[in-house]
This record gives sequence, structure tokens and C-alpha cells, in this order.
Amino acid sequence: MTPEALVGLLADPMRLRVVAALVLGARDPAEIVDKTGVDARRVDAALRRLRAAGLVAGRPGELLVRQDLFEQAGRVERTPGDPFLRDGRLLRLPAQRGRRRTVLERVCTAFEPGRHYTEREVVDVLRGWCDGGEVDHVTVRRYLVDEGLLDRADGRYWRSGGPVETD
Repeated sequence: MTPEALVGLLADPMRLRVVAALVLGARDPAEIVDKTGVDARRVDAALRRLRAAGLVAGRPGELLVRQDLFEQAGRVERTPGDPFLRDGRLLRLPAQRGRRRTVLERVCTAFEPGRHYTEREVVDVLRGWCDGGEVDHVTVRRYLVDEGLLDRADGRYWRSGGPVETD
């Protein structure tokens, strides 16, 4: 079960109360009703959903929450760029400068070293990265220049470190 699926399952207050009662020692629907004050019909509906998702296991009298699913969700590996980049799109920028620099370096690979770009071309490239995300292309362009990943002069941009073109 993914962390997102687990959170989605527990986002329902009734299911969360049922899971809490089980964690605190309830082992059957009647005990859950006693501990939560929720009527039996709603407890049964929540239990059906929790069992179908695999979070609750066992027979009445032996119901348990599968704690291994919480452990798995806590161990999900995340690479530094994953929460910020998906399918070639920039979702958002990290607040931490070092992480932000790493993400911006990935974005900067869209620009060929040594090639000069007009502002319009830079905007077009960055819009492709920013569509559907929380950050706009103007902010990304400013960060790329501020971080020294793109240089700018006379309305032209180029990837830093590349040879300088003359017109």
C-alpha cells in the first residue's frame, strides 16, 4: 500500500476512529462500538472498507491493524528530485537552497551548452517544465540566473560555462 493510499484510507474520520479503537485494543465490532460510540452499522461499513484495502485483518474477536503497512509507508525511498519533478515537469521548488539548486540543475539540462536563446525561447522551454505545477516560468528563470546556471546579457540567455557566441 502506498503512503498516499494509506493516508486516503484514514482520511475518513469514521475509518480513523475504527483503526484507533483497534490499535487501542478492541478486537471485534462490539468493542469498537463501545470504545468509539459509533453505531454498529457505521462500524461495519468502515471495517468492510478497511479489510478490503488490507489494513485490517483477522476474524471478529481477533481483528488487528496491519502495522507492517505503516512501516512500509514510512520506508518509501524518495530520491532528492522526486517530490519536485515528475514526468519532465516541475511540480514545485524546494525551500531549502541546496535541494532547490539540485532541481534547477535538472531543469537547466533543457538548454544546450554554448547555444544562445532569446527570452522568448527561454520562456517556451520553461513553460514546458512549469505547466501544471505550482511554480511559474518567471520564477524559475530568475532562480536559474541567480544560481549562475543561466547567464544573461543583452536580452540573450545561455547555459553558464558554455562558450560565448558572438553575433
